[in-house]
Amino acid sequence: MKKKITLIALSLFLVSTIAFTQKTVKASEIMKDIKASKSISITNSTIVGVLDFTYMDEAMTKLPKRKKNSWWNGDNDNTIKKLIDVKISFKNCTFQDDVLAYIPDEDSGYTFVASFEDIAIFKDCKFERKAMFKYSRFERNSDFSGSSFDDDSTFKYAKFDQDISFANTTFDEVATFKYAKFRKNVSFSNSVFKNSATFKYTQFNNGVSFKNTNFEEDLNIKYMKVSGDFNISNMKVAYDIDSKYTKINGKSFSKYLIDKK
Repeated sequence: MKKKITLIALSLFLVSTIAFTQKTVKASEIMKDIKASKSISITNSTIVGVLDFTYMDEAMTKLPKRKKNSWWNGDNDNTIKKLIDVKISFKNCTFQDDVLAYIPDEDSGYTFVASFEDIAIFKDCKFERKAMFKYSRFERNSDFSGSSFDDDSTFKYAKFDQDISFANTTFDEVATFKYAKFRKNVSFSNSVFKNSATFKYTQFNNGVSFKNTNFEEDLNIKYMKVSGDFNISNMKVAYDIDSKYTKINGKSFSKYLIDKK
């Protein structure tokens, strides 16, 4: 009996040890490494704390106080840009707090934006809070494939200069790629948009795949332009598709569908 109890105790100890040793990384430590020009390569980890690629708090100490723009003082440029010049790689990670490459700070009147000069990988990751990449530029290869976005996310006005994939992604909340520009072919194949999806004014300069993509609510592709391959085989849209002024290789969306039959 004593031996049996000992084995059970040992098993419980091993289970608790495995759980305890699951890697946890502080967002603040990642930011310190980036600032020290160290490349980031993190796998199978939970990221704790807000990961602010804009370094807003640091930038604020060097900026003059300014009043908010108003109709009588004009629309002055108040964007503060940060360039992340090291490789960023997260694979199979969970972000418990916000991941921010875009912050519109109402108190100061400044908007903080981060772009990525080197490779930016967020593969098979889980974004439990906000994922803000509005206005971000990805100059090298980037990858969000296999990731899930549980909260608000935006890639509005984002620019992707090289290879990029959003295949097998899941968006729980409204997802917007409005005005985003993709220089190379991009895949959204096998992805799930559980709320409304917006690709209004989005430009795909070298093709896009929505193969097996499931839009569980509305899809807005108004003014969207596609050059190159446009793969929508087995794409499903539960409600309305707004395709007004959409151009697929110079053709309207409806004419493209007719010619495809």
